[in-house]
Amino acid sequence: TRIMPEVKKTTKQLRQVPRGRAYIHATFNNTLVNITDLNGDVLCWSSAGHMGFSGPKKATPYAAAQIVRDVAEKAKQHGVRELTVYVKGVGSGRESAVRTLNASGFTILGIKEITPIPHNGPRAPKPRRV
Repeated sequence: TRIMPEVKKTTKQLRQVPRGRAYIHATFNNTLVNITDLNGDVLCWSSAGHMGFSGPKKATPYAAAQIVRDVAEKAKQHGVRELTVYVKGVGSGRESAVRTLNASGFTILGIKEITPIPHNGPRAPKPRRV
């Protein structure tokens, strides 16, 4: 039998990032929020499923507000004070998430819509013959 040496536990030092980006992805079924630094490295994230919402409750504005409160708490530990917000998707949690970010004490530098829009889309189905 081998005796393992005693290992000292160290607390992880969180990176201090004063300015970041918030990505809100609001789908019909869920809402996801990521906060990244300016390089795109994720500092913290949350989603409706992660917060314990299930089924149709995940896509509600209330769930989106709860997600943002959770992410805001984590982001403040990293020292984030200013955010540029990128919104993607057409879910019902879009506006609620942005409003809650503003109410959480962050300075919103800008809001940008990044929902992908098809310029022509996939090929149409062939006409139906009756």
